[in-house]
Amino acid sequence: MSALIKKLLNYLLIGILAVIPIVIILQIIIFVKDRVADLFQLVYGYSVSYVYTSLIFAVSFIILVSIGRQIAKQGRPWFIAAFEHVIDRIPFLNTVYRVIKKVINMFSSHDKSIAKEVVYVEYPKDGVWVPAYVTNRFNEKYVLFVPTSPNPTSGFTVIVDKSKIIRSNMNIEEATSFIISVGVDFDKDTEVGQLPR
Repeated sequence: MSALIKKLLNYLLIGILAVIPIVIILQIIIFVKDRVADLFQLVYGYSVSYVYTSLIFAVSFIILVSIGRQIAKQGRPWFIAAFEHVIDRIPFLNTVYRVIKKVINMFSSHDKSIAKEVVYVEYPKDGVWVPAYVTNRFNEKYVLFVPTSPNPTSGFTVIVDKSKIIRSNMNIEEATSFIISVGVDFDKDTEVGQLPR
């Protein structure tokens, strides 16, 4: 009887582990749907008409697409420049705005002056290598964000000499997948073989 119970518990564990990724994705979808529904209800609360609410969302969509198109083709529009000019004069908010803008630009910009590399750095001791995002450079010094598993948005920032890092062929998406999957999603075995001991 105990062998049957062990087998059932083993199958239960395998089933749970198989379903966890699906549940997580469904939770993310439900979260996004709830936020969109909340926004829809907020707008509907002011307009009290599905026609007006739909019209507001359609107009918002067109405005955001046109802003994105203008930024891609001509650079920053005048009203964003004016907003930034005002924000620059407000203490604390100017720092928060500047930092958020730089972080978003790091991950989304095609500007080559913004570092978007992945490197390996020894941490927490010699011989132990972790992937890190290059966020800035100053001559021979690199500013790195070292993310922690399984949440790549938590971590710490360090400044290291160029000689202390090893370049990776991973892009930011691959490195993020590696961190979230706690190393399961990693097919750079040749890179690992080249890391010093």
